[in-house]
Parts: sequence; structure tokens; C-alpha cells
Amino acid sequence: MTDEIDWAARADAELLARVENNVLWLTINRAESGNAIPFYVRDRLIQQFRDAHVDLGVRCVVLTAAGTKHFCTGADLSIRPPVTATPPEGAPERIVGGGIDMMRRGFQTLMQSIQDCEKPVIVALNGTAAGGGSMFTLAADLVIAADTARLIQVFVRRGLVPDGGVAYLLPRIVGMHKAKELIFFGDDLSAPDMERLGIANKVVPAAELESATREWAERLAQGPTKALGWSKKLLHDAMEYDRRTLLETEAMMVELNAGTHDGMEGMNSYREKRPVQFTGW
Repeated sequence: MTDEIDWAARADAELLARVENNVLWLTINRAESGNAIPFYVRDRLIQQFRDAHVDLGVRCVVLTAAGTKHFCTGADLSIRPPVTATPPEGAPERIVGGGIDMMRRGFQTLMQSIQDCEKPVIVALNGTAAGGGSMFTLAADLVIAADTARLIQVFVRRGLVPDGGVAYLLPRIVGMHKAKELIFFGDDLSAPDMERLGIANKVVPAAELESATREWAERLAQGPTKALGWSKKLLHDAMEYDRRTLLETEAMMVELNAGTHDGMEGMNSYREKRPVQFTGW
């Protein structure tokens, strides 16, 4: 029965997590299901990004997936969350507004947890990112793609409206006309085209994906974590704020950063003509 399933144990098995050299590696481990994400993996991802935000031992996050065919094909809707409350007699299975609430708590929250995470987030794109799965490549800070990877805004093929924040993120990266082309036609986008459009930062042979990602991730994990986090926030705010508000925010963040250990270490190492040693705080 559904209420006998250990969802936490499933999440442990289907989202692998390890920390190495201050890098949190998250691996979606559902290759047999196209690395589609059921609700319990989605919720575990949200928690991982939120925990990484405040964990001083984590200074960069990498998200990738098992196998070589699929990175993530979106939500796995074949697995439904358990019902936690008994509805009143005569209540319909679905009520108006229920879908809206589900989306807010689902992939929309997941997208925001990635963007709100102070630590740099790298997607190591090992295969196809389709539909909601493409959200990860758009929400991440950096994307390194295997040369065999593809991105598909598959919604139109299913008669669906894009979700997971895709319509917000995509035109900010590729421009409005190109975003409409990708969403209206739903054609496959190759890894080289992702790089050309600015969705991927670099494309590498599939066999080199992990090593190339590790190089960037560990470099970021040795950087000034607070400065990186505030830079990330400032860049995101720049897409929303007017000039005056952004400059006020910039001044505040510059002053805050000057009081951090790494901010002072950067200036001291420069004056003392010695190698810098950042701690992450």
C-alpha cells in the first residue's frame, strides 16, 4: 500500500549526494526512468539546495544524473504523493486551485531553491534535458554539457504550457524571439547550439564531462564564497531592478562583503604580496 512506502529511503537511493573538497555532488539516479523526477526526489532536491545555502562545508553544488542518455525528462507523474488527510464526504478528487498550489510547491519552488542558493550551482549535462528537466539548465549558474547532450522544450509536443519557470528563464538567456522558436516548435537543441545560444558555458566530450565539471567546481569551492553568492544575487537582481535600486543594492553588498573574512583576506594578501587563502566566510 502507498502509506507503507518508505519515501525517504527511496529519495536516498534515487538522489545520490556526496561532498568532496567542499563540493556537493547531487546525482539523479533514475536512469531506467529517463531520470524523471517523482515528488519525493523533487522535494529532496529542494531541501538539498536549501541546506547547501547555509552549510559552511559546501561551497559549490553540482547537479548531474546517472547514465548517458538522459539528464532529466521532467516530472515523473506516474508516482503520486500519498494522501495525508481524509477529504470530506462528497469532495471531488481534484478541486479548483489544487493544480496551482501543486505547481507552486513543486518545480517552481525547485527552480527558486537553485537560484536562491548562495553557492554556485553547476549543471553537468550528461544527456537529454526535456520539458521540466530543461529548467535545471536554465536555473543553474553554469552549465557544462557533454557533446551528446540535448535540450528539448517538449511541452508543445504534449499540448502543454511550459512550467517550472521555463518561460521566465529562457528569454532572459536566449532572447524573446529565440525562446518563442524553441517553445513553439519543441525541436531538439544540440549541445553545440546550446553553447552558441549561451545556455551552456562549454561543451566537452562525454568522457570528459566529470573531470571538466570537477575542475570548475573545485575552483569555485576554493573561492570567496560570500562574494560569489552576493555577485550571483546582484546579477539576478539586475534583471529585475531599475538602475537606481540596483546601484543601492550593489553598494550595500560591497560594504557587507568588505566585512567578511574573505573580503579582508583578499585585500591583506594583496598588500602583503602573498597567495590568497579564502575560507568561504
